[in-house]
Amino acid sequence: MCGIVGILGRGAVAGSLVDALRRLEYRGYDSAGIATLEAGHLTRRRASGKLRNLELRLAQEPLGGAVGIGHTRWATHGKATENNAHPHASAKVAVVHNGIIENFRQLRDELRAKGHIFSSDTDSEVIAHLVTQGLNEGFAPVDAVAASLPRLKGAFAFAMIFEGEENLLVGASKGAPLAVGFGEGERSGEMFLGSDALALAPFTDTIAYLEDGDFVALTHEAASFKDAAGLPVERRRIKTPASAFLIDKGNHRHFMAKEIYEQPEVVGRTLAHYLDMSAGRVALPFDLPVDAARLSRLTICGCGTAYIAGLMAKYWFERFALLPVDVEIASEFRYRDPPLDAGGLTILVSQSGETADTLAALRCAKAKGQKVLSIVNVASSTMARESDVVAPTLAGPEIGVASTKAFTCQLAVFAALALAIGRARGAIDGETEARLVSDLMAIPGLMAQALKCESAVEALARDIAKVRDVLYLGRGTSYPLALEGALKLKEISYIHAEGYAAGELKHGPIALVDGDMPVIVIAPTDAVIEKTVSNMQEVAARGGRLILIGDEALSHDFAGEAAASIVMPNVAPDFAALIYAVPIQLIAYHTAVVMGKDADQPRNLAKSVTVE
Repeated sequence: MCGIVGILGRGAVAGSLVDALRRLEYRGYDSAGIATLEAGHLTRRRASGKLRNLELRLAQEPLGGAVGIGHTRWATHGKATENNAHPHASAKVAVVHNGIIENFRQLRDELRAKGHIFSSDTDSEVIAHLVTQGLNEGFAPVDAVAASLPRLKGAFAFAMIFEGEENLLVGASKGAPLAVGFGEGERSGEMFLGSDALALAPFTDTIAYLEDGDFVALTHEAASFKDAAGLPVERRRIKTPASAFLIDKGNHRHFMAKEIYEQPEVVGRTLAHYLDMSAGRVALPFDLPVDAARLSRLTICGCGTAYIAGLMAKYWFERFALLPVDVEIASEFRYRDPPLDAGGLTILVSQSGETADTLAALRCAKAKGQKVLSIVNVASSTMARESDVVAPTLAGPEIGVASTKAFTCQLAVFAALALAIGRARGAIDGETEARLVSDLMAIPGLMAQALKCESAVEALARDIAKVRDVLYLGRGTSYPLALEGALKLKEISYIHAEGYAAGELKHGPIALVDGDMPVIVIAPTDAVIEKTVSNMQEVAARGGRLILIGDEALSHDFAGEAAASIVMPNVAPDFAALIYAVPIQLIAYHTAVVMGKDADQPRNLAKSVTVE
């Protein structure tokens, strides 16, 4: 969730770029910069730290130019230095970029072999040089972008300007949001790009959002959109009322939908905070409050979805760190008066950091001499202030009551913690860590692919909306996802749903299976897939309405038995849960919408539960 802004103006744009970046400070950042065309030549000013440092630099070295781009960066690849700050540039192209380019190393090596010289540690710089290579081969600027996009793997958004092209601003989006703003009145003929409507609020209230895979070429005369296939398309312009600039739904009907679609970006941002992607290792931004090698047990506490995130983490800590884990419902924890070892570690999980039961569990753990680490989305919260260490999720504001992006960001933090503690305990070696970090780096791009299942989910939701009960089944890390899927459906559609470990089907729930009740099976291809398949066959044999969430091969195998299939991309099994979270969220959301329920504010629920 770094901030992007681009302006194709009629006069000097440097001051407006900085003003727009100031509106994006809420996203968090550690460096900032702008680039403009002065007399047709690319010129940059960058600074580490806060925007004030960039403003001081501009006061000493002003920039002219009527077309420019700006960026607030949260470090991913490379430290928070001026050299790694955006915009990144070649002699012909300057770019600002959000997201992760998964294959940047391969592209960088290829481009270096062709004579390109890189000056930063970032993945973003490869975009500028890749497009430059297209220019060197004779492509026009827009065609060079079009030729480069299919080669970029991952989730990203970027804005770009070109040497000598004072009437051109290009943007692209794949799994990360980007909006086009259209100047009107006194600003007629001006064009804008921004990470969200908030960045564009000073300039225009007429917005069009790029859809996944789109890129756009802006001139003073027109905005030319092309889709992922390179075909010209039109994107709907919307009027955004001034009051909505503070909390904007974008192109979505509900905040929940917007927040589901933000996951590739915010999960990527969270992972980048905990991983050294260039080195292929975990790099926690804090010191653990305990000696991980000497830990004998770990306790995790949370409520609702946060508790389910803890259940998922149990698999990872036990697998990668060989560390026994107790996962506790926070509202039960302190009343059991559990024995805890002084000097041990308790991890508390909460989106708001104000959840009363979880805060009480934190204080109980501290009173028993435990060190406490809190995973929260609000760094200024009470839990954060009272913890020994805070592990922030970088999901940004989550407006929908039913947690979506906060949940997957919690999982991202847990995955990094499990690998870090596993390395400290000698449970994984450097080669294994590098492989698992590479798998995590692929998650944002795979999430963007998973979102393409939405049309299939919408069709399925019309059938689910007619039933009274639903079963969710899963094994391994898919078992907590089954619990989360059932919880989401209950929360916002009010349909009764239960999640079970798939192996428990025959120990009771199978009595409920008939031709009317959907049984949703979460089945990534992993070490227990054959066991999951056996459970699916048990459902099919009894005439159950089997709904499969799995990869293409499995969906093909069960084409005859399954009433419906939601096809997921192929994914490394250890962290498949982050990808498979997407369809279970979409199922709940679209079912609620079909039923006419308020997906953002379900009855009887609150975003931050501050009472017991």
